[in-house]
Amino acid sequence: MYFYETDAAEIYRRSFATIRAEADLARFTPEEEPLVVRMIHACGLVGLEAHVRFSAGFAATARAALQSGAPILCDARMVSEGVTRSRLPRGNEVICTLHDPRVDELARALRTTRSAAALELWRPHMAGAVVVIGNAPTALFQLLAMLEHSSCPRPSAIIGCPVGFIGAAESKQALWEAQPAPVCTVLGRLGGSAIAVAAINALGGPAE
Repeated sequence: MYFYETDAAEIYRRSFATIRAEADLARFTPEEEPLVVRMIHACGLVGLEAHVRFSAGFAATARAALQSGAPILCDARMVSEGVTRSRLPRGNEVICTLHDPRVDELARALRTTRSAAALELWRPHMAGAVVVIGNAPTALFQLLAMLEHSSCPRPSAIIGCPVGFIGAAESKQALWEAQPAPVCTVLGRLGGSAIAVAAINALGGPAE
């Protein structure tokens, strides 16, 4: 016999209570804390909060963009599929261009990864959008390169949390230093689609 909690609401309540009891959340504003709690919940890692960074006003700006109906641009299907549509305030469009048939040719022409090349197809949607990059460091570097040009439409906010050992820490450090829009990131190698999705889902709905 196994004895374990079977009440979903109680599991949820106790999980968030445990995070708030164990994590060091003191430096986060009331608008930022729900995002950090959900990000910790997504990876089961108290201590993640030490690596999370928000630029000033990020949470308010990103929430306002979603409330205005801004689209959500995602680098990977793992991100786009994780967005809880019922939490989105305006039925916001969730866009992932990675599997567009034009991407392979773009990647060859640009001599980069498919994840990076797919961002070129974001341009018609990027003005005022909320960008969520949770998988590919090359996508985040590509975004930063695009935004160096004044002709590129500007997103309202950027969640940049790619994970890995090659380029992840560097891409997020570059994002934090450049801040071409209000940003949320997890510095270092930690990150991933689940963490990025947790942040956007927290922005889309009421705080726990």
